[in-house]
Amino acid sequence: MSHADTSQHAFAPSLPERRGSGRTMALMTAILATVGGLTLHHEAGSDFGWISLVPSLIVLVVAIATHRTLEALAIGALAGLILLQPADHIGELADISLAVMMDETIAWLILVCGLMGGFIAMLEKSGCTLSFSHFLSRLVKSRRQSLLSTAVLGLLIFIDDYLNALATSASMKRLTDRFGVSREKLAYIVDSTAAPICILVPLSTWAVYFAELLETNGATDGPGMWLYLQAIPYMLYGWVAMGLVMLVAIGLVPDLGPMKAAEARARGGRPIPDGVHETLTPEAPPRGRPLVGVMNFVAPMAVLIGASAWFGIDLLKGVIAATLFTIVLYLIQRLATFAALMDAIMDGFRTMMLPLAIVAVGFVLRDINEQLGMTAFMIEALTPYLTPALLPAIVFLSMAVVVFATGSSWGVFVISIPIVVPIAQHMDASMPLVVGALLSASSFGSHACFFSDSSVLSAQGSGCTPMQHALTQLPYTLIGAAVTTLGFLVLGVALA
Repeated sequence: MSHADTSQHAFAPSLPERRGSGRTMALMTAILATVGGLTLHHEAGSDFGWISLVPSLIVLVVAIATHRTLEALAIGALAGLILLQPADHIGELADISLAVMMDETIAWLILVCGLMGGFIAMLEKSGCTLSFSHFLSRLVKSRRQSLLSTAVLGLLIFIDDYLNALATSASMKRLTDRFGVSREKLAYIVDSTAAPICILVPLSTWAVYFAELLETNGATDGPGMWLYLQAIPYMLYGWVAMGLVMLVAIGLVPDLGPMKAAEARARGGRPIPDGVHETLTPEAPPRGRPLVGVMNFVAPMAVLIGASAWFGIDLLKGVIAATLFTIVLYLIQRLATFAALMDAIMDGFRTMMLPLAIVAVGFVLRDINEQLGMTAFMIEALTPYLTPALLPAIVFLSMAVVVFATGSSWGVFVISIPIVVPIAQHMDASMPLVVGALLSASSFGSHACFFSDSSVLSAQGSGCTPMQHALTQLPYTLIGAAVTTLGFLVLGVALA
């Protein structure tokens, strides 16, 4: 056998098509040097103070430099572990990773997102998504109408941000592709009608969770849901994000920054960005009666939403019921074999592995930030500047930064609400206004953070990477945050 032949066997070494430039190694060296220096500087047993911000800053730097979300999170988490346990960071990583994977929330998330991926894959492979898209194309005649219909559908699916992110994108991406809308803009519209809308509707998982949290921490003498209802008018980021996405869909707000380049690419016939591999069924008109195909798409979606509401806004029970209903519905009509439906569910699970890994590592980073005392440091650093008039704006800005840095739109408030509520009560500040600032910060962080669960799922469902989604929507989230901060400053002075 010749040398040329032996080099082709399965285990033959090969060089990558593209050699590294050395920038990654330089970045890693700089990070290790920084973390090592801080570890030597920090006195064991003392508070970390501003050092607690370093892992999150490393995540942002690595993500922007490499456009790789999972790797950035892993490097930031490892940096935090070196700060916490310089001598045994590997053992600590194993312990925290195991604890996160055994966490009930992560288990719930894996089941919900995996089954949602399988559910959507069944709709796609049976041709029912294509039928729904062709039906909508008869009603929607322009690019603007496709964007507006996406936004309106997102407003209607308000029960849960996960359901919103995956169901809206699955329903609309074929239609927006047809009108030359980039997947990044679709992801922005989907994400803007996920968490920002869910906080404004009291019949959502967000409302149930936060109402219970407020009642438990003594924010009100009455039911927590009543305080939540009083705070809805002051949840400014939700209102601003909803208004802004409508203006973008109508075209009154232009494409900004990276979104402008993405839209130019889509108008040139490439709505799916580079680096995304997506297999869609051919665009040929669906076989059979069109109305039946539409009903085969709408009925499972209706069961999904209805069952989730019926079981006390429990998305896991809802998606299980919808999956079983869809299997029976399609088998009765012989739309697919049982084996084909099971294969679709498994394929759907596989497509959700990357977003699930990102969220899981995000939970690891959240736990590390908690041990470093990041949230407590942020609040303590800003407390001397608090006045009744400035309290809502400072609460929004500080908690928005914390949620953006940790990706934990719910978990961080278990720590912050017991601190913020007594401060607001001591200052005799308007509690509905302060709660509105807290919920605005939560929805902003969920919306803007590139590794938050709803952002990752919006990107996955729409067909772009989390970093492509984050960078293209960043100008709009920053505009929303600026307007919201100004609004809280005005309201704080007016209600002080």
